Amino acid sequence: MNYNDFIGEKLSTIPPTGLASVPDLSRYQMFPHQVDLVSWAIKRGRAAIFADTGLGKSRMQVAWADCVRQAAGGFVLILAPLAVAQQTVQEGASIGVNVTQVRDGSEVTKPGIYVTNYDRLHRFDCSRFGAVVLDESSCIKHHDTKTLRTLLDAFRSTPFKLCATATPAPNDWTELGTHAEFLGICTRPEMLAEFFTHDGGETSVWRLKGHARTIFWQWVVAWGALIRKPSDLGHDDGAYSLPDLHLHEHSVEVDAPTNGMLFALEAQTLSERRDARRASMVDRVAECAAICNSEPGEPWVVWCDLNAEGDALTAAIHGAVQISGSDDVEVKEKRLQDFAAGRIRVLVSKPSICGFGLNWQHSARMAFVGVTDSYEAYYQAVRRIWRFGQARECHVHIFASKNEGAVVANLKRKERDSLAMAESLSAETHGAVLSNIKGATRQTNDYKAIHRVAVPSFLEAA
Repeated sequence: MNYNDFIGEKLSTIPPTGLASVPDLSRYQMFPHQVDLVSWAIKRGRAAIFADTGLGKSRMQVAWADCVRQAAGGFVLILAPLAVAQQTVQEGASIGVNVTQVRDGSEVTKPGIYVTNYDRLHRFDCSRFGAVVLDESSCIKHHDTKTLRTLLDAFRSTPFKLCATATPAPNDWTELGTHAEFLGICTRPEMLAEFFTHDGGETSVWRLKGHARTIFWQWVVAWGALIRKPSDLGHDDGAYSLPDLHLHEHSVEVDAPTNGMLFALEAQTLSERRDARRASMVDRVAECAAICNSEPGEPWVVWCDLNAEGDALTAAIHGAVQISGSDDVEVKEKRLQDFAAGRIRVLVSKPSICGFGLNWQHSARMAFVGVTDSYEAYYQAVRRIWRFGQARECHVHIFASKNEGAVVANLKRKERDSLAMAESLSAETHGAVLSNIKGATRQTNDYKAIHRVAVPSFLEAA
């Protein structure tokens, strides 16, 4: 067997399980790239759409769910992050598709499309649903989390599955394995054994086998399509050009040493990082509040990492309302809706609480009062405002102490790795995506990254 035969055999092990023919999609008022992706996902039956933020994943999810519901009948469940459920309902209404937001299984009374938050999944009999959509499916990227295990058990036998996220594997390529496992393509251990090699030792680092690189990306695009812009599928980028993003760095000097040290040193451990953040909190909050208060007509999103930061920011910024982890789900949803509608000027929260899935193009101002190690959280948070459909240039302010150099360095590394992975996947799979989705072929790969989310450049030596 030659290499090409080997590749063909591998790809043939993932046959489509969806609808034989695609219904008329014109009623859903989608852009050409959205039509291509939905058509492909309908035929696949079990698929992942890895489209960048603002490319219309919500509309694509609703269109896919409606087509599957009409063809196969029965019930469809869309799982979404906090407050995104209502946004999905509104998206459906805009194209004449009824999506019902529910809080538990007792509200699922007749065939249709239902949407709920991930944290309410335990209230439903998932065997009733013939199709499921995971909105912001990056929540399953970690193979050892309770979320993934719960979803695998709940929808193991569900015939139609769709995953959608802009960040399927923000840390390393092996995270793609959890999406493959949820979709029923193969288990994560099987993927690792087939395409990766282990470095050994205690680091548990898996590297893509050199000879398996091409076939791995072709294997991925057999079930997952990644695009960063419409031109990745041969369409005009048109309105999908992003405005400029301006990063403003504010480095706070902290002279006081931590952990009993004689001199203030760069924080390395988690404990030292938290100590460094606490030591600079008053100054960071004061600088952020001064800037936010100087623009009373501008809506702001202000991200924090510590509860004390959130409380201090809310007290110092005029018109600020905080969403904290201890708030009831209903309270969180109401405040997010109020901010989106302009009834709240400044929203203070953590990226882990509401940094995913929401559209806030009415705001062009954002602040991070501290930095964390999560590049995915940073990227997703920034893209709440800096996304397709944003009409203004965006300004992002980052406030950090100089002692947090290790955090900044780690964030920069993850940014480089994430960009490399995205560019590799786009470049390696461009032709395969076109072939699988449109039946076209491509002779060259000319993908070039146009936009990147910047990270702090202070402490360049870090």
